[in-house]
Amino acid sequence: MRPAVKSLKKITYIQLLFLHVGIAMIIYMAEFTSKFFLLGAIIYFLIRIFSNGNKKDEVLLAAAYMTGFEVFSRMTGGSFTYEFAKYAVIGFLLIGMFFKGFNRRSWPYIFFLFFLIPGILFSAINLNYETNVADAIGFNLSGPVCLAISALYCFDRKMSTQRLQEILLAVLLPIIAMTAYLYMYTPSIRDVLTGTQSNFAASGGFGPNQVATVLGLGMFILFSRLFINKSRLINSIDMILLALLSYRAIITFSRGGVYVALICAIVFLGVYYLKSGAKEKVSLIPKIVIISLVVIATWVFTSFSTMGLIDKRYSNQDAAGKVKQDISTGRAELINSELDAFYKNPITGIGVGKVKEYRLEETGRESATHNEMSRMLSEHGMFGLAALMILMITPMVFRMKNKSNLYLYSFLIFWFLTINHSSMRIAAPAFIYGLSLISILNAKKNTLYRK
Repeated sequence: MRPAVKSLKKITYIQLLFLHVGIAMIIYMAEFTSKFFLLGAIIYFLIRIFSNGNKKDEVLLAAAYMTGFEVFSRMTGGSFTYEFAKYAVIGFLLIGMFFKGFNRRSWPYIFFLFFLIPGILFSAINLNYETNVADAIGFNLSGPVCLAISALYCFDRKMSTQRLQEILLAVLLPIIAMTAYLYMYTPSIRDVLTGTQSNFAASGGFGPNQVATVLGLGMFILFSRLFINKSRLINSIDMILLALLSYRAIITFSRGGVYVALICAIVFLGVYYLKSGAKEKVSLIPKIVIISLVVIATWVFTSFSTMGLIDKRYSNQDAAGKVKQDISTGRAELINSELDAFYKNPITGIGVGKVKEYRLEETGRESATHNEMSRMLSEHGMFGLAALMILMITPMVFRMKNKSNLYLYSFLIFWFLTINHSSMRIAAPAFIYGLSLISILNAKKNTLYRK
């Protein structure tokens, strides 16, 4: 694993891609090796962080790699615990704070952490006797805590565009490995088509929602690289990878991750266009046309491969062509039950992890939340509302004073939309939220990234 995250000056992008495809092949042939690759990555990053004293924010490379590897490790049995990636991100960033501390102006996120405490206390009181309180708190709060630590470390942390691109590449590489694994796991989608519902077989036998979410993140990173990176060779490779990732994301039949990637891409393109000079705006047009053609071709190929079922999925139809009444696939009912819990307990909430039991008592259905916002309200009450206000207002105030990060709006949208359809089951929305708060040095000069 050591070469996987070396400086791009010592190992080329193409070599990194081949390395991670090789990792995918090894894991496919022997899944138990997934744990060794994850452990090897952790050891490598720890050595690199402590040997360099985190001078170049190596902890962000480590946290990024853990974020990108999370779903792949869960899929292949490589994760030591279900929430391991979130704890790894938290651990690496705390090490970073030991070396570099954090910005004093990030104090709102300290309050955010304090606002989570009452919900923990009420969970100990309200949870059923047979419920494991520690597991319930860990499952529901590992995401918010991961977000808070990411925000504390990243807030106004200054770096070049090149460094931010290296961090995003660290997220992307394990996603590329997962994509290669998916092609080996399910080489033909027609063999596993069963209808228009989310397809586990096309998602490596794992949750389609999480797989599509992380693939969507990879799609967005590749899309942004097409504009930030000015190398024609790298652009050509990224265009091919964008098509390959898009196809795998679409055939999961889980729409959330694909929609989020599309919206983030449009927002990023809008911000990039507004910040570009007159000559660069003109040069963007042919690139946008080419990207659009690739996306359309990918969709047409996907439609053909799925015998038109994907078109019905995105038209909210079943396999027979009948329009489904609930476009949210049951999520609206979950949100309503969580809001009902908030209305009945507006001050304190019902306690962390209690909403699953509450839903079973009220509706007879035991389902985990899919929406982090309604979960925060139901389980934390007014404290949860205050915590959410911090998360939404603080970046906007930061943006008023610092407009250097082209990714700010796209990253925030990725966080907001993801937690509204997939809660915070993975570390990605938490870590990406933190990256939105980074400041870019010499933003105008660093717009052209030629690595």
